[in-house]
Amino acid sequence: MESINIKQLAKALNLSTSTVSRAFRDNSDISKETKEKILAKAKELNYQPNHYASNLREQKSKTIAVIVPELANNFFSQAIHGIEKIARGKGYHILIYATDDDYEKEVSFIRHLHNGRADGIIMSVSGEANDHTYLNELSQKRLPLVFFDRVYEDIITPRVITNDYDSSFSATEHLIKQGCTKIAYLVINKNLSIGKFRMQGYLDALAKYDIPFEDSLVVDCTNSYAKNSLILKRLLLDIKPDGIFTSVERLAFATYYACYDLKISIPDELMVIGFSSLEIAPLLNPSLTTVTQPATKIGIEAANLLFKMLEDPEEVNPNQKIVLNSKLIKRRSTEKI
Repeated sequence: MESINIKQLAKALNLSTSTVSRAFRDNSDISKETKEKILAKAKELNYQPNHYASNLREQKSKTIAVIVPELANNFFSQAIHGIEKIARGKGYHILIYATDDDYEKEVSFIRHLHNGRADGIIMSVSGEANDHTYLNELSQKRLPLVFFDRVYEDIITPRVITNDYDSSFSATEHLIKQGCTKIAYLVINKNLSIGKFRMQGYLDALAKYDIPFEDSLVVDCTNSYAKNSLILKRLLLDIKPDGIFTSVERLAFATYYACYDLKISIPDELMVIGFSSLEIAPLLNPSLTTVTQPATKIGIEAANLLFKMLEDPEEVNPNQKIVLNSKLIKRRSTEKI
């Protein structure tokens, strides 16, 4: 069935378009009976209200933009779920933009959003460049911004993060206590805030147990599965670590694939642990030991912060930082045989 416009719906109800419009905005001057009658007829005739157009007249888009590095990562899909839950409760919609870790895309998205497309932005950054001054344009145009997970340290705005240093320290310490002495650390971007904190946790855990740091065990990976396969196979064949700690989810998968191809047994010959919000981690063979971030809660907290900025900006400290705790979940990939 083709959708109809508001004039056609109003005609079918023998009501004015303004009355129908007020019903969809939940105005108090519309009786419950009239509103129910309008909503029922709208459902029957497949009418979809154009919130964007009506909100433009009120100088509000009633839309929140969510910018993330990727959509395939379970962490981001769960965080988006948390954001959407809060936005929906406030009568807002969300627009999702994926940068694919491309700085130019990130800049393009931000500039596109200056046209009133969104009332605020919740963002996990790409981290591909040092020049973040374009984000300062947001404050000049009064467009609120909240960072989550991946942040730019030189931009002052509220943020929601996790205890990355402590989590990395605990993960590395767990591998050491399981008998690993040659632990590789896999990272995609060491210059990101989370990359720095996770790296430091790894280094400090090694130092605590008097395990010498080896530069060759810190491995720079990419966003390409094919390239990562070659990088990891070279690591496993030439350096021969007995433990691997992956700083992002996709590198744990890449490690499993490389081990399968090389017939390296996990955890007999190599123990693996990684940051991951993957719900099927217990079903992998072997089940994957993870540092699991409270992704949905992060999204909820970020959305709540943004709506505080929209509703009462004077009450929000631009330096506000909410830190949530991740959880180390031990499974078979780090189990002593």
